[in-house]
Amino acid sequence: MGRALDLQDFIVRSRVLKLYRQALRVVRRAPDGAKDELKQTVRQEMENNRNCNDRQSIRFLMSDGLERLKRLDETLDMQGR
Repeated sequence: MGRALDLQDFIVRSRVLKLYRQALRVVRRAPDGAKDELKQTVRQEMENNRNCNDRQSIRFLMSDGLERLKRLDETLDMQGR
């Protein structure tokens, strides 16, 4: 069993999960041919960083993920999706 989460870890974890859910919602708007690939990319990015425990690194990854998600969302908006 994993270690117990303190309050900050719990908050960070909830923010990461929120980002993941947001990403999957945005991916649903993608063209049919790209949905599966985008979904797999989102999942792989999360899996690649699953064991990251450094809060500073997590903050950087969250910031990067939010920025990438924003760009994808804007791209899909421009395509009328």
